[in-house]
Amino acid sequence: MADLPSIVCILGPTGTGKTAAAIEVSRQVPASVINFDSRQVYRDFPIITAQPDSEERAACPHLLYGFLETAEPMSAARFVDMAHTAIAEVLEQKRLPILVGGTGMYLRFLLQGMAQIPEIPEDIRKGVLERLQREGPQKLHAELCEVDPEYAARIHPNDSQRNARAAEVYAATGKTMTWWHSTEHTPAPYHYCKVGMEMTLNELTPHLGKRINIMLEQGAVDEARAAYELCPDGDAPGWSGIGCAELLAYVRGEIDMKRTKELWLRNTRAYAKRQMTWFRKEDDIEWFRPGDNESVAGHVLSWLEQGVSS
Repeated sequence: MADLPSIVCILGPTGTGKTAAAIEVSRQVPASVINFDSRQVYRDFPIITAQPDSEERAACPHLLYGFLETAEPMSAARFVDMAHTAIAEVLEQKRLPILVGGTGMYLRFLLQGMAQIPEIPEDIRKGVLERLQREGPQKLHAELCEVDPEYAARIHPNDSQRNARAAEVYAATGKTMTWWHSTEHTPAPYHYCKVGMEMTLNELTPHLGKRINIMLEQGAVDEARAAYELCPDGDAPGWSGIGCAELLAYVRGEIDMKRTKELWLRNTRAYAKRQMTWFRKEDDIEWFRPGDNESVAGHVLSWLEQGVSS
């Protein structure tokens, strides 16, 4: 292990203070934060997706945040390639890479490798996209629940990109995403420490509600309006994020603000529950309470020292 480059992964459900914990670690050792949240890659939604603010970014370098156009898709394979490049860049600078986020699938593929799914024939891809436009992602998700309930439980019914991807892979290969993800692959060449930030869902829920109110005070509605001017296609990948989808409906006049906030909180809570379920299946995470950042930093420093001495 000592011969492998060391990286730290700070994970957990949305709203549990992962960025603050990473910044505390960066105060103890030169480090850079690398995003592994599938929504925080979108440029037009820094408030709604809770990307690090200017003060947090000033504390240490941040990579892979807010670089993607709303209409551009982001896949796990693309993330893994970009993350490997970012990690190499940070290591070359003699800094500690700290991966921060809540998209468990991205992190798993980065650390454990991912299956090489064959190229999807164009006619199948086109057919799935036509169905997506005609029937919506919810129909594809309902079918996914039948053939691959495990994967379906991990993604939102409104997630056009992932539901379409699952449908085209199954149509082209006859194998589910769960099957592909469970096939043997080569782990990434890193020595890693996984730190989790977690509280109970009942404890987290009121905090999520307060965070939504803060986002609205910070200008989330104006952010959504500006993004809609740039990309009025509601099926664009960037709009599938929680908060983005609800505010899009508000901007379009389809729901009022009261309903927007209700849906936003309900969907955020459901997402946090799915994240908790995912991460509880991992057996190599050291868990901490949100805000216990000094303990996180101490744990990481001890782990780094053990790695050097081993």
